[in-house]
Amino acid sequence: MKSFAALSAFLASASAFAPQSKTGGVSTQLNAEMSKSLPFLTNPKNTKGYVGDVGFDPLGFSDNFDMKWLRESEIKHGRSSMLATLGFVMQEFWTIPGYEHVDDSNLGPTVVGASPMLQIVFWMGVLEFWTNKGNVTMETMFSDPARVPGNLGFDPMGLAKGKSDDEMAAMQLKEIKNGRLAMLAIGGMIHHNWVTGEALF
Repeated sequence: MKSFAALSAFLASASAFAPQSKTGGVSTQLNAEMSKSLPFLTNPKNTKGYVGDVGFDPLGFSDNFDMKWLRESEIKHGRSSMLATLGFVMQEFWTIPGYEHVDDSNLGPTVVGASPMLQIVFWMGVLEFWTNKGNVTMETMFSDPARVPGNLGFDPMGLAKGKSDDEMAAMQLKEIKNGRLAMLAIGGMIHHNWVTGEALF
């Protein structure tokens, strides 16, 4: 009887090392596509197909807002930042006749006063209203499904004429990348002058 109990215990312990059947097991494999720019986050699904998409949307804006509106906003802010970056540097070395020169470009608005600054805001509002045919809210801006974000029909130099779809996509990618860089650049330059209290150059 003792030998039978010992043999049973030996066989039971040996069976613990035998390969187990996988039938009915639960798979824990992740099937989600991961972001290229933030590989620890899943790839945002609503940014696919847009030029310049690198899977960067850590706050999930594309899940909560209209993607066309977000793209239009990015393009317009990028274009404004490219102009602002150039103007910020240029203002340090060139002054509009009739105005006092200041080395710190952050002080430019105080030199010209409130009236010219308000005129810029007003006429930009008029331009925004005109280019969107009065549809300036997020809910109505893309009521025309054929409207392409950022395409205002403004091409006085004809840079888009005769371009293939691939060539146009390449130009749009350059604009997006330069706009993103300019947004970082103008923010950095403004804060440099604030923090140091000195001119940029």
